[in-house]
Amino acid sequence: MKNSYSAYIPLASFILLTACTVSCSGRTGIRGKEAAILPAHNTENTSAVIIKMTSPAENGGYKLNDPVRVSLRSEKSDETIDSIRLFFDGEAVTTMKSAPWEFVVPPEMTGMTGRKSVKAVAYSEGKIQTLTKFVVIYSDTKPKRYGYRVIHTYPHDPEAFTQGLFYDKGLLYEGTGQEAGSSLREVELETGKVLRQHNLDPSLFGEGITLFRDRIYQVTWTNKVGFVYDEKTFNVINRIYYQTQGWGLTTLDDMIVMSDGTNILYFYEPEMFTVVSRLEVYDNDKMVDQLNELEYINGEIWANIWQTDQIARIDPRSGKVNSYVDLSQIFPERERRAVNADVLNGIAYDSPDNRIFVTGKRWPKLYQIKANE
Repeated sequence: MKNSYSAYIPLASFILLTACTVSCSGRTGIRGKEAAILPAHNTENTSAVIIKMTSPAENGGYKLNDPVRVSLRSEKSDETIDSIRLFFDGEAVTTMKSAPWEFVVPPEMTGMTGRKSVKAVAYSEGKIQTLTKFVVIYSDTKPKRYGYRVIHTYPHDPEAFTQGLFYDKGLLYEGTGQEAGSSLREVELETGKVLRQHNLDPSLFGEGITLFRDRIYQVTWTNKVGFVYDEKTFNVINRIYYQTQGWGLTTLDDMIVMSDGTNILYFYEPEMFTVVSRLEVYDNDKMVDQLNELEYINGEIWANIWQTDQIARIDPRSGKVNSYVDLSQIFPERERRAVNADVLNGIAYDSPDNRIFVTGKRWPKLYQIKANE
């Protein structure tokens, strides 16, 4: 993103869990597909007050793989409760048919960071009540903070408003932004020379790019449309559509990952460009939002955090931030202002030679770096 200076694994698993679980009171619960075929209840009155959820607390904080205790109680001493169905993060986990109305959501269901719903549906003599609270799952470790070493510097076009970057077979590919100035480029690494360039329509603000097999994907900021190019010719071979803003892109195995400026990473199936899953990114005490340009490096998603000089290194299985890389001194802000340069944005990875490149919007240099781990 954008004019400045002045985030594979589902949030709720798509796999239906059918294994039985045991609550803290010793009852067996049914999760997933089997829970969906329990006998139907009378739905005459859906505005009744039957129960109160005493635990968890609203927006209560937990760590990855913590159990979540759910406790409910009857609101009326003479109320007969037929049953209570419990859902966690949209998935049915148990049906309770007798007091005490308690259940422990097991650790295997809290293995991803994010804000999760805890929903109880109570049935009593033809009446139904639904209660929902939310909990937040944070990382179970404090992220390490690393510095860096500059291994090499290369020329970079100071007019390129860098939005996306990747490396393939000796060449850099760069997506640039700004209305009436967005493009897709093939760039010679050693010289910074632009070898090929495809300009977007002036009405479009170009954003992230990534390579999937022999196709380059590029998204735009607010137009909710992107393009698929043939890598060899830059010919447009398809359009893609999405419902959020488009910021950064990277490729992880057979998925394309997109950021939209929040703390959410979306995992897309490349052929139809449909969302398969999403992941909320948190460290040990907060959500990590404004995720921008992305690059998949050695099992982690590296993400520029917009308007900062920080890169978050994200575990794509859990959503937690493993570490941060601080690049605040690589091209200090006072030097950027002198040449009208903008924020850090752009990460590329040369996998065969294990080289990491970074640059920024209108930066005159591109840097090969190594984190000081």
